Amino acid sequence: MTAARGRTSRTTSRPAGRPPLTEERKAEIRLDIARAAVDLFVTQGVTATTGEQIGAAVGVSSRTVWRYFPSKESCVRPLFSAGIDLIVDCLRQWGADQPLEELLDRALADEDDLLAGPDRATVGALVRLTRTEPGLRAIWLQTYDEVEPVFARALAERAGAAADDLRPTIQAAMFNAALRAAVEHYAWRTADAHPDRAAAQTELAATLRSALGVAAEGVG
Repeated sequence: MTAARGRTSRTTSRPAGRPPLTEERKAEIRLDIARAAVDLFVTQGVTATTGEQIGAAVGVSSRTVWRYFPSKESCVRPLFSAGIDLIVDCLRQWGADQPLEELLDRALADEDDLLAGPDRATVGALVRLTRTEPGLRAIWLQTYDEVEPVFARALAERAGAAADDLRPTIQAAMFNAALRAAVEHYAWRTADAHPDRAAAQTELAATLRSALGVAAEGVG
């Protein structure tokens, strides 16, 4: 009886551990790290930026930075991939006789943050850095490479075909290239411009609409 009470006492007196982070909080931390990384990359260059600096800008340790990202260049992936989910949703909802531009217009009208909202100008500067920073270029291309099978599945569902069929695979490559080209076109054309948020939203939406419309013509 005494031993049992002792075991109970040890069990109930164990200090509670830190509660696990929710997926939403993890996503917020990833985005905070991404924003800090891109600000440092733009202002002082990739080579001069360290994991310690990125962590300090967010208020976390470099160990936390490396827990979320394998390299400093990969820290920017959440900003690179912003807006891709919107396009995937459009492709999944795209009716057989529906112009993609109409569906995209509605989605864009409801979407506040195509490129992480107020970070849009910074992301444009980051995309421009991919011209001269091989590490960032690799992450940029990898982001689109990994989303291409997602596009293929969405287009296959629309056509009632298998995701690994050649036709949706080629169509996905077309949409993927169009999306990447549109963002690059937007970023490189606005290198010296500083539009306000509304103007930037309008210009980016128009660029995406135009590029994806061209790709849609090839899909039919």
